[in-house]
Amino acid sequence: MNNPWLSIFIISLSITIHLSSSESLINTTCKAMSADSPNIKYGFCATSLQAAPASQCASTRGLATIAIRALRYNVTDTRCFIKQLLKSGGRWGPYAKQCLGDCLDLAMKDFNARRFDDANIRISSVMDAATTCEDAFAEGGDGVVSPLTKMNEDAFRIGAMALSVVGMIRTGSG
Repeated sequence: MNNPWLSIFIISLSITIHLSSSESLINTTCKAMSADSPNIKYGFCATSLQAAPASQCASTRGLATIAIRALRYNVTDTRCFIKQLLKSGGRWGPYAKQCLGDCLDLAMKDFNARRFDDANIRISSVMDAATTCEDAFAEGGDGVVSPLTKMNEDAFRIGAMALSVVGMIRTGSG
């Protein structure tokens, strides 16, 4: 006799087990990465990876892909934000405009470079661009605070996550 409630229960149970397994992989991966790197905070890592719908069924390799995509989206958003800031003109002095232009150039370089032959070099390049952008504002001396700090910090953190999970795959620990 076919009991529809039994079928629903079995399907619900298998979905619950699958979701908790994926969440467990994210938690385990983020705990390992945050223990190994001062640049990776567990909460940021788990939240970032869980935000992607594909994370619910991802392997460690899938988590690396999710982190790299998140980094790409961050660079795209930063590029768009800089363009908006430059268009608004107004409150930005010459030095700040130069910094924003330089940051845009760095973001564009990383956005347009679609070579992912060596993921570590590309990811590190994005992290360096975020740091260089912040350094340019800090060195200005005219008191202009970078409007990109949060985006650059996120780029750096996501990049650190991506490097770490790629490293886990490379060493076989993931």
